[in-house]
Amino acid sequence: MTGTEAEILLLSVKVAFFAILVALGPAFAVAWLLARRNFRGKAFLQAVVTLPLVLPPVVTGYGLLVLFGTQGALGHTMETLFGLTFAFRWTGAALAAGVMAFPLLVRPIRLSLEAVDRGLEEAAGTLGASRLIAFFTVTLPLALPGVIAGAVLGFAKALGEFGATITFVSNIPGETQTLSLAIYALLQSPTGNEAAFRLIVIAILLALGAVLVSEWVARRLVRGERA
Repeated sequence: MTGTEAEILLLSVKVAFFAILVALGPAFAVAWLLARRNFRGKAFLQAVVTLPLVLPPVVTGYGLLVLFGTQGALGHTMETLFGLTFAFRWTGAALAAGVMAFPLLVRPIRLSLEAVDRGLEEAAGTLGASRLIAFFTVTLPLALPGVIAGAVLGFAKALGEFGATITFVSNIPGETQTLSLAIYALLQSPTGNEAAFRLIVIAILLALGAVLVSEWVARRLVRGERA
């Protein structure tokens, strides 16, 4: 692996890590609403959460550019208040990756929350535990495998994100050129096949490892429910 390839890999990992770090909290909140609450518009919320999976990634990327670009309402506000710029920056790549990975975070967390025995939460309440204490001592530990599985799958998705990222933040070496974008750029060059092949192998190994970890966590979850 060359220095440039190592830089691309490290940038991809950084982008994916921060994407999941920021998206995990909102994903858990949405999963909780879908799993534990009945409200008007629930089906619509589920549809909105699923949109990044079914929309063309370019459409998602364009939407992010309109909203979070330098002239976008949210982008201008974030830059003014917090000095945070998304357009053509690695932070924008992380935002795009987080949006695309969001549905893969929500679904396993929702399923794990639905699988939690409400009787255990009620028992904790009868023993004097507040709802907050019951959540941290009963609900969250039981739902943790689903949270981990969602985070791992989301991380793998963020590592491989392409369409929304290149539309939103372009393909800038050293700034936004993640693994997928680098492979795309190399395949456009007649001399880039060998380097592209190395990055493709790395991408496959990372994705395979993430899926295996997710499956292992899912099996542990099933065994825990049967025990």
